[in-house]
Amino acid sequence: MAAKKQSKATQKIVEKKEVLNDFVLNEISRLSELHGVNASVFEEFAKFVVENYKRKPPKPPKPLTQTQIKQAIYTHFGVTTTPLLKKSARFQMATSAMNGLDLGKKDGWEKLYRKFVGILPEEENEQGRGCINGINIFKYDMPWRTFGLDPKKSTTEDIKSRYYQLSKIYHPDNKETGDAEVFDRLTLFYKSLTEKF
Repeated sequence: MAAKKQSKATQKIVEKKEVLNDFVLNEISRLSELHGVNASVFEEFAKFVVENYKRKPPKPPKPLTQTQIKQAIYTHFGVTTTPLLKKSARFQMATSAMNGLDLGKKDGWEKLYRKFVGILPEEENEQGRGCINGINIFKYDMPWRTFGLDPKKSTTEDIKSRYYQLSKIYHPDNKETGDAEVFDRLTLFYKSLTEKF
């Protein structure tokens, strides 16, 4: 039994050396001591890089067709056609504040999808202005996801802490990363999660 354990340990060292040469292992050791980080963290990262540096990034998901988006909306509201959707009292109530909603264009259907179904596949993990935790906060009303919190487990203190972290980044007084519109949207999200009625 001890021989098996020793052979597995020896095998791991041999595998590590096959993937990471002595030069890399010595540099990992140096960085580990310099930064006070466990060497295994650097080793795992180095292995990841070696195994994946030639791998092509995954193809972005194909956008949903207008027909697919419509079908998802129909399913959400329990109807089968656009005329039935427009007649639905539930739909009328849900969209009464959505001024200028044009169901003659794909954009109108996408707005409905974002609001009632979820994140469009091509907008998942979006990056750029207004994008936090993979979603564009100007397209989606998802405060929990924006703050990176679980609605079932998070406390008011968790919400407050995350809001303050993001506020430091996006507050208009921050000359490097401040953005008044993003900050205002974050404040709205924060209030929506913390105000008591």
